[in-house]
Amino acid sequence: MQALEPEDPLLVTNGLLVTQDPQRRVLRGDLRIEHGRITHVGPNAPREGAAVIDGHGFAVVPGFVNVHAHVAMAPLRGVADDRDLAGFLETLFAVDARRTERDVEAGARAGIAEMLLAGTTSFLDLYYFEDAVARAVESLGIRGYLGWAVLDPELTTQKGAPLDNARQFIGRWKGHERVTPVVAPQGVYVCNRETWLGARELADREGTFCHFHLSETRREVHEHETKTGARPALWLDQIGFFQGGRSVAAHAVWLTGQEITLLAQRNVGIAHCPSSNAKLASGGVAPIVELRAAGASVGLGTDSVASNNSLSMLREMHTAGLFHKNQRWDASLLRAQELLDLATIEAARVIGRDGELGSLEVGKRADFSLVRLDHPTLVPARPEAIVSHLAYSASDEAIDSVYIAGEPVVRHRSLVRGDWNKIRREAEAAAEALWPPRDAA
Repeated sequence: MQALEPEDPLLVTNGLLVTQDPQRRVLRGDLRIEHGRITHVGPNAPREGAAVIDGHGFAVVPGFVNVHAHVAMAPLRGVADDRDLAGFLETLFAVDARRTERDVEAGARAGIAEMLLAGTTSFLDLYYFEDAVARAVESLGIRGYLGWAVLDPELTTQKGAPLDNARQFIGRWKGHERVTPVVAPQGVYVCNRETWLGARELADREGTFCHFHLSETRREVHEHETKTGARPALWLDQIGFFQGGRSVAAHAVWLTGQEITLLAQRNVGIAHCPSSNAKLASGGVAPIVELRAAGASVGLGTDSVASNNSLSMLREMHTAGLFHKNQRWDASLLRAQELLDLATIEAARVIGRDGELGSLEVGKRADFSLVRLDHPTLVPARPEAIVSHLAYSASDEAIDSVYIAGEPVVRHRSLVRGDWNKIRREAEAAAEALWPPRDAA
């Protein structure tokens, strides 16, 4: 399939560059892009042959990396509010059984549009009908790491065996410029030993990774321990699942110290989803402070709009910071810089792409946003305050334009590769078919 990088060089001049490089430099300067990659960061970039964007008045920020989402659920925002996880899943499983590939694609386009307009340039997804999500990725220009949901054949509403579906999905999209297929065993509550090891074998053979839910609730942990004699993370290690390639675990709320050490030792990336966990009353706060101290890679994820009601990474940074400071009675925990790390360079590390994404450095993919420094939520627009503003106060509306591989995908708050009104109408039509009748709600 054809690459999407623009041919002509691009130059952003005189912007406030929030580099997220190893020194976490914030400096006034230029960003030059050639063939979709960054070739200059700092003052006095060469101008030869480049299309020039005046960056004065903007912060240039690396694109956010959302490491756990179900973007196709966009038409289900609000469908299962104010219920615990068990009640939430009961509603969602009933809706899932009625979904079609067409409405999944409509939902994916709406979810991706929401993310792009909020500065997210890459996301890790877990769902089914992922071909529909891949088509939405391709049309709107985002980067999608798309995990086909795998579970025991007798427990699925998918047509065909889920593991075979995942294998075929990988075959159709492997090597695509913007789509990276991954394998997504749903969780220990619907995957037996054979399913987990089949998912691992497939991911290792195809050179990709596994993404899954882990220890989201006490009930999940208790029931699995009662059934197998081991907590979920320990059991997955015992069966050999963690002995293979990269893994990314979503939630990881209910962990012991032993499990924290194990996950770090096994190089399991963690997708922290504070808003979703809080709204579903998972209880407690995921021990990401301890996970990071143990050496685990941790990034932020929004989960779906059915459980979070938002796909905003700015909001997720804010929420994460407040939760951990308050829960541990320590205002110095998860400082603003660390929160921005969790949405950019550390999130890229979780999915094994920190050599390509997550910061403004020479050689990396040119994925970035232009954030208006005159927006009310970024005043005073001082260089020493910009990271704090991004973590604690910035609104999605402050994001003016978004570029992926140097290509504009949002320009002045409008999608470049899609018509929002058409996307919205299609998502509304999908919701009309999926929501329960009003008298049954």
